[in-house]
Amino acid sequence: MPAIFVWLWSTGFIGAKYGLPYAEPFTLLLYRMLSTLVVLGVIAWWLKSEWPTLDGVAHTAITGLLVHGLYLGGVFYAIEDGMPAGVVSIIVGLQPLATAAVAVVVLREAITIRQWSGLVLGLIGVSLVILEKMGDTSQATGFPVWALLWALIALGGISFGTVYQKRYCQNVDLVPGAFIQYCAASVLFALGAFALESREVSWNMQLILATGWLVLGLSVGAILLLMQLIRRGAASNVASLFYLVPPVTALQAYILFDERLGVLALCGGLLSVLGVALVIIKRDR
Repeated sequence: MPAIFVWLWSTGFIGAKYGLPYAEPFTLLLYRMLSTLVVLGVIAWWLKSEWPTLDGVAHTAITGLLVHGLYLGGVFYAIEDGMPAGVVSIIVGLQPLATAAVAVVVLREAITIRQWSGLVLGLIGVSLVILEKMGDTSQATGFPVWALLWALIALGGISFGTVYQKRYCQNVDLVPGAFIQYCAASVLFALGAFALESREVSWNMQLILATGWLVLGLSVGAILLLMQLIRRGAASNVASLFYLVPPVTALQAYILFDERLGVLALCGGLLSVLGVALVIIKRDR
């Protein structure tokens, strides 16, 4: 089951790649969030979930703006601006490393020499990927600096959001918490869509299927699967397998979109995977 969760998460980058030719990023994300809210609302009602206090709602909404608003908005705009899905996944795949660094400052968590080594390896690895791809002048694989900025916004959003959630939202029930987070993200996406985009959508079967998968497979399915994993005590396994998301995404992007990584980028991706593994995998005592 943890491996299925990792695969589900990796398909989010692929779903974005399929949907973005027919709708702008914030517009597509707004439709995704609103559809997800309908499904999660029914699930929360069926489970008779316990809703948080007003203070909990506020903290959960802030988490939603960071984890879903900045993260998804950054990922979708990075892909929209030409960054290959596999490269986006490698950059945001540094989330465990960035979260560990933020936790040192915000939560005063201790970090070992092994974890610091992982942070350095991860940064070197991503730097190699970016160096190769930004130096590529072909339209097929190169991307502008704006795409990199969007990817870094996504990385910052999910990293700070994870730490914020750990500090302030530990006691919030999962399904109501997700519902509140998506509500907050919907407001952000609506503002972005009305302020920055035309909001025109070219509806077709590919877009409908991509949106349906992003809603049911990612926003709902991945969350419910995570809830089951936590109940079974396998959350640590999810964390340990999470570093497989970038290579799984890169493989799918190669098969579906012929996105290719050169030798330098492949080496960088492997270094990033090793770096994340050093940070999140605990040594056996």
